Amino acid sequence: MTSIPNPPGTPAATGSSLDSLLGGGLATSSHLRTRTPILRDELTLSVLMPVYNERHFIETIVDQVNAVPVRKEIICVNDYSTDGTAQILDRLLADGKVHRVIHQPRNMGKGAAIRTALSASTGNVVIVQDADLEYDPHDWTHLLEPIIDGRADAVFGSRFTGTPRRVLYFWHSVGNKGLTMLSNMLTNLNLTDMETCYKAMRGELARSLKLTADRFGFEPEVTARLARANARIYEVPISYAGRTYAEGKKINWKDGVAAFWHIVKYNLIG
Repeated sequence: MTSIPNPPGTPAATGSSLDSLLGGGLATSSHLRTRTPILRDELTLSVLMPVYNERHFIETIVDQVNAVPVRKEIICVNDYSTDGTAQILDRLLADGKVHRVIHQPRNMGKGAAIRTALSASTGNVVIVQDADLEYDPHDWTHLLEPIIDGRADAVFGSRFTGTPRRVLYFWHSVGNKGLTMLSNMLTNLNLTDMETCYKAMRGELARSLKLTADRFGFEPEVTARLARANARIYEVPISYAGRTYAEGKKINWKDGVAAFWHIVKYNLIG
């Protein structure tokens, strides 16, 4: 695999830093022979970042992503932003802080943006990273470990398993738990947070999934596709700093209703 250099200012993916990030040599332990580990020096993480009207946060999240000491390619897909985000992304690309910027010809939704980024990815592991500041890239340590040491094909980051999180909307949490339960009933999984943004997957597996959802239906669809593929799925705790609508949150009750339909569609219809 072609080595992708880190952008300027990114810590080098040295053996010592990756030992710390990935658990100190788990991938070479003798008791993992029946697993499918990824060698530390062969890891390339493709960061799939859908972006829509995030001019206030995009530079900060890119800096946070670059601060994680792992070899990576950052692929930003601008979903036809109208607030100046596109120009900021072009500048970040020119400055070498991201590896690729793709501008959608019209607003097509988060799922479509992720598909576009995924098709441009080359990493042997991929992860979805929202462009707001709700999810912290420092949690990648926990998300990557089960894949690196060969236990998992995909890892979900759960916001509901005991880690610090911002206290926000009660009915959002009720809706999330209801959608997760319905998804679990149809996939026969026991996830606690199907709707989480943080989903890390082996690159070949992710690129083999026939994804079609354009908006927030990506979450139930990719869960259903992974379940059908008999992927080994792990779930790890992550922190969460959710934002209010005044702070720019975009998902709403209509997306919750649509998610219900997407769960039924992708699990029972295909």
